[in-house]
Amino acid sequence: MDPGSVEKAARALLDAYASGVPIAPLTASHPDMTVDDAYAVQRAQSDAWTAAGARIKGHKVGLTSAAMQRQMGVDQPDFGILLDSMFLPESAPIDAGRFLQPRVEPEIAFVLGRPLSGPGATAADAVAAVEYVLPALEVIDSRIADWKITLPDTIADNASSGGLVLGTRPVRLGDLDLALMGCLLHRDGNLIDTGAGGAVLGSPINALVWLANVLGERGISLEAGHVVLPGSITAAVPVAPGQTLTATFAGIGSVTARFGKEELA
Repeated sequence: MDPGSVEKAARALLDAYASGVPIAPLTASHPDMTVDDAYAVQRAQSDAWTAAGARIKGHKVGLTSAAMQRQMGVDQPDFGILLDSMFLPESAPIDAGRFLQPRVEPEIAFVLGRPLSGPGATAADAVAAVEYVLPALEVIDSRIADWKITLPDTIADNASSGGLVLGTRPVRLGDLDLALMGCLLHRDGNLIDTGAGGAVLGSPINALVWLANVLGERGISLEAGHVVLPGSITAAVPVAPGQTLTATFAGIGSVTARFGKEELA
């Protein structure tokens, strides 16, 4: 894609955020869009957000589990940025109206205590960089109508990012086995899915390594204090106004996202 097409695609996505109206897949009008093209579109939006005062507070890895790849019809992970405005409180109802077509995913969030950069980053480097982990619920969303996305579509759309809720009790990695860590996902008190950390590229640590190396190839380093979401343990589940979702992880506790009810006109 030429620079003009990249800017036009980024503007279409930014307009969808502003209007609340999803758009047709970008690949419908740009069938030859490559992964690199899609990341260029993502970067153009990132530049617009930071120019307007937003701050990058971390990154997310998406499409790391077989369940998510099947659900989305893709065959490799991707990444997006986490802005300060995406961090949602566990203590207050979330305005569901800020999203277009939200779904929720349980994840084991990393908080870095030191920078981590690739290429060449190893699992040992990643473990050394992690200060602690937190239970997390990611709210994914799509500016593409009906979630009809290909890999370039979701990458361009900031890896279908929406928001995230973090638990508040930090746990050091210590003797935690993230690959074997189980998770129960409840919606309105009903168990709707289960999973284990091994669903995320064998271990969430592997997703962190992948991210550090892919970003390193682009000249980007993960920063101390930043949050990394390594990918969902289960398939994403739809959420509606008035619903409450809770993810409970063995060894690190639980996190709850409460979505406010729709206000009647």
